[in-house]
Formats: sequence, structure tokens, C-alpha cells
Amino acid sequence: MSKYIFVCTSCNSEFSKEKIENNLYYLCPNCGKAERNQPLHGVLKIQYDYTEVKKTLTREKLLKSQPGSIWNFPEILPLDFEKENLPSRVDKHKLKLLKLNSNPLHKLKYSKFTFYVFDDTKNPTFSFKDRASILVAMKAIQLGIKDISAASTGNAGSSIAGICTILGLNSKIFVPETIPEAKRIQIQSYGAEIFLVKGSYDDAFDLCLEVSKHKKWFNRNTAFNPFTIEGKKSAAYDIFISSQGNVPQNIIVPVGDGVILGGLYKGFTELVQLGLMEQLPCFIAVQSTGSNALVRFYKTKIFEFNEAYTIADSICATAPRNLFMANEALSKSNGLAIEVTDNEIIDAQKEIISSFGLFVEPSCSATFAAFKKLINENLLNYHEDYLLMFTGNGLKDLSSLKKWNYEPVAKTFKEWHKELINE
Repeated sequence: MSKYIFVCTSCNSEFSKEKIENNLYYLCPNCGKAERNQPLHGVLKIQYDYTEVKKTLTREKLLKSQPGSIWNFPEILPLDFEKENLPSRVDKHKLKLLKLNSNPLHKLKYSKFTFYVFDDTKNPTFSFKDRASILVAMKAIQLGIKDISAASTGNAGSSIAGICTILGLNSKIFVPETIPEAKRIQIQSYGAEIFLVKGSYDDAFDLCLEVSKHKKWFNRNTAFNPFTIEGKKSAAYDIFISSQGNVPQNIIVPVGDGVILGGLYKGFTELVQLGLMEQLPCFIAVQSTGSNALVRFYKTKIFEFNEAYTIADSICATAPRNLFMANEALSKSNGLAIEVTDNEIIDAQKEIISSFGLFVEPSCSATFAAFKKLINENLLNYHEDYLLMFTGNGLKDLSSLKKWNYEPVAKTFKEWHKELINE
């Protein structure tokens, strides 16, 4: 059983897990604030006794494991693995359905450059968000909770809906009316109760907070629930395992709310604290020009609320809820934040699918668009490795695919025969 405490990322106050979990606190009890259309203040981060963890979680033990097997290391997870709790309370056959992609790292070439891709499009519900949803759902089981809510642009909602279905829990999903149809149908097909909100993702997020508090649902909202960061940190361990400890010096991350970036930062920080890495990789945050709150904040250190729109719905967030932790990740890793246009994102999606056979959604292709931009602007260090995070399957958003695929014309047997053979 792991021992851990909660630490506020804003005021640095420390809290026991009993205080936070028994009272279902999500943000810091002292300074936490979840204001409308604003980044969260007082986000909680889980801290372990890393001196003790070092005694059991060795480099050899970690590198002998498979990607996706972080659930086998209770030392670095906020779950109670004792017999009366997890995983024995979850059917072993159902646990197999929660398995993450065991071969996520690919080495590819573009022009004269070699780069790496971390592919999370083959997870149980086809997105990176399963990492957070699995941990949140398991924590709900441990706490004796049956109802889980979430606000989402699509992937987080379909993820928690699918994971809840596997584990026999109930899901309540709040989504903006602009959600891609494929993601909405995926959520509904899993049997979730869906609430379509006239407005933005940020409106859905804030509504979900209020309703969940009133209904006493376990809220999965990204960053608001500290276990989402903890689940997403697993990708850092899987990158470490997949690369056999040779983690690329630069990691290009798509950013909406900033929790994928925050989770990677948390995971790699732990690997450094455990003495398994010497330093953090450099994080390169990517946003669309139409949804670039982190890019602007990183330059000015001032948050301004501007309405957001981008074809890459997964990274469309007017008020990134994990803005401050994402910004810290960039600062601590000597990283940078760059933006790309929606046209560049669509062009990159077409190139990734047609050249590499990786069927990704626009948020993923944003990282490839950024990689190309680094090359074109001579910002690429030729002596370093670059890893691109691919976080969602292309079938989740057909509207973007329709922008560059023509509508085929149906013809009869005779018509095709005449055209193709009797020319």
C-alpha cells in the first residue's frame, strides 16, 4: 500500500490523504478556487515518500516491465491494493479490458530527420484520457462511489464513460454542443447520461462542477480531480520503459487544459527524484492559434479570457484549468510554447495518415505541425531527439477528415467497367 500526502501547488500546504479523500476535497482546502472561466487555483498534487519508493521500485524492475503496466507498481499510485480493496474487488477479466497500448513508441523519419511518436490511440477507448479515467474509476470503487461525472470536449467523456461501463459504474457527461458527432455517439453508446450544453467546453466544465457538488457525484473534471494528473503521469513511466531509459530530450505535447503536460511533468519529476533520470526532458507545448491561452500566458504571465475555437476540439479550452502547472512544466524544463494554425493542423493530419499510416485526430497532428514548424524556422537541435505525443484516434472526429477527403461518386457496374476497362 502506497503512502502519500496531498500538496497544494499554489500555497504549498500539505494534507493527509485521510483529510482529502474522506472529505472528498478536490482543490486545496485553504486556498482552492474554481471560478467561472478561470484557471483553477489550489490544484492538489500527490507526493510520495520517494526515499521509501527507491527501495522497491528499481531501474531494473521498472525496465523489465511492459508499457501500460504501471498499475503493477502500488508504490507510486494513490490506490489501496490490499486484498479487501483493489484489484481483487474488480473482476480480473474486466481488468484485462483496461489494458493500455503495450507498444506505444515508434521511431519514424521525416525528410532528413528521425523522430519518435508515443501512440496512445490504441487504448481501450482510443485516447490518452484512459490513463486518467482508469485511476479515477478505481479510486471511486475504493471509496465506495458508483456515480462519476465529467466535463469534456469528447475524449475524456468517452473515456470515463467506457471505463465506467467496464467496471459497472455510472457516468454523467457534460459536453459542449460543438462536440464532434463521433465522440458524442461513442459516449452515448457506452450508456452514459449525456448533457449537451449550449456554449463552450468551459461552460460545460463549470456546470459540471456545480451539478456534481449538488448531486454528490465523483467529479473527474481534469485538474480539478487530482487523480487525473496522477493517472496521466503514467505516460512518463511508459515513455521511460519503452525507451529503455533513453528518454528523448524533447517532448512535444498538445495542450488544451494542460493536464497531459502537467501529468508528464509530474511523472518525469518523480523519475528524477527516484534517481532514474538526471534531468527533465524539455517540454514543447503546442496550441492552435485559435486556442492559445498557455502560449499567451507563457509570454506575458497574464491570463486573459478570450473565446477559443479550433478544429482540434481536444485542445480547445478558453480557460485552461491546469494553466499554472503547465506553465511551471515549461519553466522548469526550459521549454517553450508554440502555436500552429488550423490549416497547418489539417495538413499535418493528412501527412501523418497518408505517410505513416497512423490514424490520428487533429490534436495529435498539431504536434507534427509544430515539429515541422521547428524545422522550417531552424529551431530544431539536430543533435537531440524529439518525441511527439499522439493522444486520440482519427475516427473520433470525422469532420476534420472530411475537409481533405473528397466525396466519392457512386457508379453502376457497367459504368465503372466502361470507365476502367473499356477506356
